[in-house]
Amino acid sequence: MNDPIHSDDAPAPVGAYPHARRFGELLFLSGVGPRQAGSDAIPGGPVRDADGNTLLYDIEAQTRAALENVRTVLEAAGSSLDKVLDVTAFLIDMDRDFADYNRVYAEYFASIQAARTTLAIRALPTPIAIEFKVIAQA
Repeated sequence: MNDPIHSDDAPAPVGAYPHARRFGELLFLSGVGPRQAGSDAIPGGPVRDADGNTLLYDIEAQTRAALENVRTVLEAAGSSLDKVLDVTAFLIDMDRDFADYNRVYAEYFASIQAARTTLAIRALPTPIAIEFKVIAQA
């Protein structure tokens, strides 16, 4: 099986890609951020306004919302968080956000012990501070 996965309960992709792709017994999730399905609202607030001005935001709220979106996509594919094998996290401000992101991440993954890499990047396509790329068992 090599099926694309789409979920109406997850935020719409911002490009021509599915929420996830199944290949055999693996699921490859596209980048998942904190935007909310239907409204694109950003829990914890956006990181910049329409003019590009920097705004204050809550990384804990964004991390929690992004991980709930990961859960939503996994469940739409018939999987779950406990089947996650590998996580890549992208933060726009490692110095500011790592400790709080790491604390919320542990709430979800301390017992699962998925492999993880966290990278600092300059920006994401929407005004968010965090995004996850996930590989899980189907």
